[in-house]
Amino acid sequence: MKTLSKSDFNIQPKPVKILQFGNGNFLRGFTDWMVEKANEAGVFNGEIHVVQVHSKSGNDTMKDQDNLFHVIEQGLKNGELVQEYQLISCIDGITNVFEDYQNYLKLGENPDLRFIVSNTTESGIVFNPNDTDAEAISQTFPGKLTALLYHRFQALNGDESKGLVFLPCELIEQNGEALKSCIDKYATLWKLPMAFSEWIDSSCTFCNTLVDRIVPGFPKDNIDKIQEKLGYEDKLAVMVEPYHFWAIEGGDSIRNEFALDKTGLNVKYVDDLTRFRTQKVRILNGGHTAMVPYAYLKGLRTVRESIENPEIGSFLRTAIFEEIIPTLDMQEDELKAFANDVLERFANPFIVHELKSIALNCISKFKVRVLPSLLAYHEKKGVWPANLITAFAALLVFYKGEFNGEKIPVNDDPAVMKQFQEAWKLASSRETVNTLLKESSFWGEDLSQYKGLEEAVTSAVDKLIST
Repeated sequence: MKTLSKSDFNIQPKPVKILQFGNGNFLRGFTDWMVEKANEAGVFNGEIHVVQVHSKSGNDTMKDQDNLFHVIEQGLKNGELVQEYQLISCIDGITNVFEDYQNYLKLGENPDLRFIVSNTTESGIVFNPNDTDAEAISQTFPGKLTALLYHRFQALNGDESKGLVFLPCELIEQNGEALKSCIDKYATLWKLPMAFSEWIDSSCTFCNTLVDRIVPGFPKDNIDKIQEKLGYEDKLAVMVEPYHFWAIEGGDSIRNEFALDKTGLNVKYVDDLTRFRTQKVRILNGGHTAMVPYAYLKGLRTVRESIENPEIGSFLRTAIFEEIIPTLDMQEDELKAFANDVLERFANPFIVHELKSIALNCISKFKVRVLPSLLAYHEKKGVWPANLITAFAALLVFYKGEFNGEKIPVNDDPAVMKQFQEAWKLASSRETVNTLLKESSFWGEDLSQYKGLEEAVTSAVDKLIST
C-alpha cells in the first residue's frame, strides 16, 4: 500500500494564512476540511500551519504522510446515504512548541498570516497566574499564544495591518472574548509594553464562534476497505458526519476574507450567535438529554436504535416539535429545519452512539438543556408538557441506579448520586419526587414551588415504575 505524498498529486503551494492550534480529529474533520473545500472552489487561497501545544513530541505520522490525510463523510443527508472522500492537502507543516520553541515563535513573523484557529478542549482557554516567566514556555495555550503575538508585534514593528483574526472552536460561551481576556492578563503579568496591548485591541479581532459536527475519528472498523478504495495507506483518516455548522460573530468584515459560505458550506457570519447557541442547546442537546434516560429504561442502548424505535422516536419528535420549538422565540421554519437535521443525524447508520456515554452528568445537563424548555412551556401554555415531564420522571428513575432488577450505569458527581440514593429510600415516590425537586443545587431553584409540577412528575414516575 502506497504512503501518501504530495508528489503524487498536483498540489500548488499557497501562502500560509492560518495558524491552527490543535491537530485532533475535530479540527482536521471540520476546519481543515472547510479550508480545503474553499481552496478548491477558489474563494480562499491559503494553507494552514499546525501547532501542537499539549503533546511533548511531534506528530511523526503527519510528517510521514507529507501532511496529507482524508476526511470521510458518512451518514444521511436529505434522506440519502452519503459516503464521500476528501483529500486534505492544505496543511503546510506542523510545529511542536516543546520540540522547537524558537521556531514556533518565528511562525509569528509570517506577514501573510491572518487567522488563528484553535481547539484546545473546553479547559484550554485559561489563565495561569503562576506563568510569571515570559521567556519560558507557558503552561497554557493562551500564554503560548501571547508569546507568539508579542514576537509578531516586535518582528513586524507593531504594523497595524498585521493584526490577526481569532476563531476559537473551544465549546465554551463567548470563547473569543475569553481568549482575549487571557491574553490581556498575560500582557499585564509579564509587564509587556502598553503599545502591544493597544495593538491587540485595535488590530486584532476576537470572534466568538459556535461549532457543530460529530467527528467519530479514525474509522478503525472499515479502514482496510477505505484504504483499498483510496489506493493509499492513511493512518490519519478522519470519519465525519455530513452535517456541519459554524457560526462566527464578525459579520461581513470576516466573511469578506474567509468566505466559506460561498462554497455552499453551512457557515453563518452573524452579529450575535446567541440564538444559534440556544437552538443547539435546546433542540440537539436537549433532545439527547430528554431521550436518553427514557430510552434506556425502555431497554434501548444506542441513539440510532432509539430514534428508530416507534415509541421512543415518536416521543422525541413530539417533545421537539410540540414542546421545545414552541418555547423558542425564533423563526419557526428555521427551527423545524434544524430539528429535522438533528433527527437525521441521530439516525446515522455509521455512528454507534451509546446512551450511557451521553448520560454522563445528566443532572447538570438536564438543568441547562431541558428544564428551560419545560418551564417556558408551562409559562406559555399554562399546562405541563407531557413528554418533557416523562423525560424528567425518567431521569429521576434512572438515577435510582436500578430498574426492574437491572443495574443502571449512573455516572455523576458522587455527592449527587448519594443524594438520589437517599431520596429513593423514602416511603413513597411522592416524597422522593418532592425531596428531589426541592434540591436547588440540582436545578438552580426549588422546583416544588411550581404548581402542579410535583403531581405531574410523581404520576409519570409511578407510571414508569409500574410498567
